Amino acid sequence: MASSIIGFGVSSIPSSQRRHNSHKIQVHQPRSFDVLSSESDSLNGTSSSSIFVETNQNGSGSGSGSGSVPLLMKKSNNKVVVDDDDKVGLAPLWDDGYGNRTVEDYFVVAKEICKDDGGPPRWFCPIECASPYKDSPTLMFLPGMDGTGLGLSLHHQALAKFFEVRCLHIPALDRTPFEGLVKLVEEAIRLEHALSPKKPIYLVGDSLGGCLALAVAARNPTVDLVLILVNPATSFGRSQLQPLLPILESFPDELHVTVPFLLSFIMGDPVKMASVNIGNGLPPTKIIEQLSSNLTSLLPYLPELANIIPRATLLWKIKLLKSAAAYTNSRLHAVRAEVLVLASAKDNMLPSVNEAQRLAGSLKNCKVRIFKDNGHTLLLEDSIGLLTIIKGTCMYRRSRRHDLVMDFLPPSMTEFKYAMDQVVGLFRSVTGSVMFSTLEDGKIVKGLSGVPDEGPVLFIGYHNLLGFELISLIEEFISQKAIALRGIAHPDLFTGKIETSSSEFSMVDWVKVFGGVPVSASNLFKLLSTKSHVLLYPGGAREALHYKGEEYKLFWPDHPEFVRMAARFGATIVPFGAVGEDDIAEYALDYNDLMKIPVVNNYIKDLNRDSVKIRDERSGEVANQNLSFPVLLPKIPGRFYYLFGKPIKLKGMENILKDKENANQLYLQIKSEVEQNLDYLIKKREEDPYRNIIGRKMYEALNASETDQAPTFKP
Repeated sequence: MASSIIGFGVSSIPSSQRRHNSHKIQVHQPRSFDVLSSESDSLNGTSSSSIFVETNQNGSGSGSGSGSVPLLMKKSNNKVVVDDDDKVGLAPLWDDGYGNRTVEDYFVVAKEICKDDGGPPRWFCPIECASPYKDSPTLMFLPGMDGTGLGLSLHHQALAKFFEVRCLHIPALDRTPFEGLVKLVEEAIRLEHALSPKKPIYLVGDSLGGCLALAVAARNPTVDLVLILVNPATSFGRSQLQPLLPILESFPDELHVTVPFLLSFIMGDPVKMASVNIGNGLPPTKIIEQLSSNLTSLLPYLPELANIIPRATLLWKIKLLKSAAAYTNSRLHAVRAEVLVLASAKDNMLPSVNEAQRLAGSLKNCKVRIFKDNGHTLLLEDSIGLLTIIKGTCMYRRSRRHDLVMDFLPPSMTEFKYAMDQVVGLFRSVTGSVMFSTLEDGKIVKGLSGVPDEGPVLFIGYHNLLGFELISLIEEFISQKAIALRGIAHPDLFTGKIETSSSEFSMVDWVKVFGGVPVSASNLFKLLSTKSHVLLYPGGAREALHYKGEEYKLFWPDHPEFVRMAARFGATIVPFGAVGEDDIAEYALDYNDLMKIPVVNNYIKDLNRDSVKIRDERSGEVANQNLSFPVLLPKIPGRFYYLFGKPIKLKGMENILKDKENANQLYLQIKSEVEQNLDYLIKKREEDPYRNIIGRKMYEALNASETDQAPTFKP
């Protein structure tokens, strides 16, 4: 068992504003699952298997008499140690804990929390979430039909670092009407807003909780709210279960135990629930073996829903859903909050995908992400983590304004593995990228040892077709040097214009997860001032969407856009080249060809009508690029090669700030070095015996025990 942890919860509320009708919830600690409080008259004599969190109805902690909430305290050898570590900064590949908890843990804790579960609704803070980073915004979880408040169990550890998490518990015996629940949540967010008026408040509403979040937002348009609605029950009137509701109401008491068991299969996908802690990179046989074991452990817990949702509670919750949907739908026009709707395509309880599309058309500021393989209980099923979704949709912020530079959260180990295995795994496998860098003495070596570790560093290079080179760049810098490259990207990637029609979590979202920011002078200024490693392509979209016959041709602006900014911060500039686009695909139709097709011509014009223009005509050829996506024919894959040139240190070269001629000379030097790197790689790749995928894969199959990739040419 883990040692006891005492966390007092939620935010610091002045004692004059605190209510004295605080409540405690009893929960034993299964498998070190630190979640809720134990009901005890005092902290003395506490069992090591119990956890304490004091809460009250308005979400304020009822701890010390001084009015301040104690810091996280760890109990060890009967001594209380205060952990006053204001963690600032986080390295890539941090542990977000996703997969450490399973749905089995949820059922164990839910069973305990529902024993003698009386009293009014109240807030609690999971112990895992008791010590967020400084200036973290508040996140309030509003539960679905179960009412336990444990719906975020799988996500607690990740959210705990960046949010002050509070969860609403609605006891099984509680009969508070929907309007009463709205007022309870409203009181909590108003108190929080009064304490931190410059920080947003996140409301994560699951099913019924989605109605609650929308209703509260409609009544409080001046409060800075961010709503994340997971299969919201605003569509309950069109539920697939409507024909069954009269049967449920007349079901005999002695048969009620079978109802929650059947509902568990309707509400969620047991296979997806059992897949939560299965690694992405496992062989198929291991995946089947672990899934079978997890299902065997999980299925006996499903009947516990009969205890979590007794018959009388189930009938009450159905009535509550009806009133919640009617109340909320009549007030959608008043919602001003930022909204993200997460919809499951396999939701057998609600028409969630259709409802997400309806809400997107009804609300002023609404995004949608659809998860095609998940059921109603999305947050308890194997999927992309909630924090990842928040990051990928640019919803995370610590203040009223979005700041993609200062609010960036580096990718976790889970995000890195998922993206590299599930999203771009096939591309990585067939391209077999190789990295070279240049040491201070000019020697070219394999690997990234010649690349500076300390920032600020500005990487300047050629943008391959559709940015194919980015995947290996991001992977190698994170895995070899624990550096998250901050790519300067086209603004349209962040405006919602370039999104898949299916609204699924896409490659565009992953660009944001891994640190992409829209191109602007202010963003480059912030990145360099924070000593980041910045990836900049002066040729931008003109190179990435080049025409036939323009492979490896640079299209740079006529004037130096980045040199003087880099000199201002004493940054190091690293020119680099990457080749390989012509080894994986060839053009069938480029922009000029597409514009000759009438229907496509109109589509491209519409796409670019409201596109963000980042350069004027003075920039030369690079400014004349409309966004369009060429038609490509695949080739038998070759290999990608990268060469990072000798670092150019600008520290102490402040004269460039004032001397335009010197700045321009350095700019031309950098451009020339990028071209030289490209020429070098194009020539040397001819010496690589494993450039072709067939030879490379044969080598890897015959040398399966070796950890290194297939060898390449000697630099």
